[in-house]
Amino acid sequence: MLKTQFCDIIGIKYPIIQGGMAWVADSSLAAGVSNAGGLGIIAAANAPVEYVRDEIRKAKKLTDKPFGVNIMLLSDNAEEVAKMVCEEGVKVVTTGAGNPGKYIDMWKEHDIKVIPVVASVALARRMERCGVDAVVAEGCESGGHVGELTTMALVPQVVDAINIPVIAAGGIGDGRGVAAAFALGASGVQVGTRFLIAKECTVHQNYKNKVLKAKDIDTEVTGRSTGHPVRVLRNKLARKYKLMEKEGASPEEMEELGRGALPRAVREGDVDNGSVMAGQIAGLINKEETCDEIVESMFKEAVEVIDRIK
Repeated sequence: MLKTQFCDIIGIKYPIIQGGMAWVADSSLAAGVSNAGGLGIIAAANAPVEYVRDEIRKAKKLTDKPFGVNIMLLSDNAEEVAKMVCEEGVKVVTTGAGNPGKYIDMWKEHDIKVIPVVASVALARRMERCGVDAVVAEGCESGGHVGELTTMALVPQVVDAINIPVIAAGGIGDGRGVAAAFALGASGVQVGTRFLIAKECTVHQNYKNKVLKAKDIDTEVTGRSTGHPVRVLRNKLARKYKLMEKEGASPEEMEELGRGALPRAVREGDVDNGSVMAGQIAGLINKEETCDEIVESMFKEAVEVIDRIK
């Protein structure tokens, strides 16, 4: 078994965080991952505060293990969610799309561990100065919103730059990826796409089937022209998006095209006209499993890989 300092900080068995995937990461998935020994995450995204509160309370009934909430800092209700997690006794907060600095003192007063997602060394250093407990260094192989650097390039540079645990994310879908992350100096991994097809994941079956059928070259990045690049599986919507970008559509037109596209795929199962966010490791995934099976197999394989190359 691979256990790191990060496991002790959070109180988990395996050094793995489930990604805070908007419209996907609910109480069912978060509890499933936490019960499997990792850190499950509920995604707040742009959801109403009371919906997120309800999901937190549901998760508490499904697991007695630590779980967290992901707060998208650009969300209109980020401040309300930031306060609500204190009221609900959440143990961990992960953040994306911004700097959580103004909330950190409040979270620390409520004994909440803070783990921002970063896509650059500069932001990682800034977060360490703010007093966070760890950072997730996420490469552009990941699904959803992406930065520019690959995981292979980003993680070791962040590890060298700061003195708190670094969690590797982006392009990690099996034990080989876990072993590689440790070789880069990471103290753990964050995984999103692999958990999309977990039996505890409540996304529409059409979405799962799209991921299961994906090949290695089936993802692409849309939205670079808007400043909000997103990695998705190719479909009718993605092709239309790319065509509009090529023709010089305005950011407002592009944003309008994408409005409501993620829940359309996740909840309604429209994988042609919805946004099917997934990472480049989608081609590695070929079967539905429980969270427990996913976590156990990843770390069993990681140990075998590490032992083989010693």
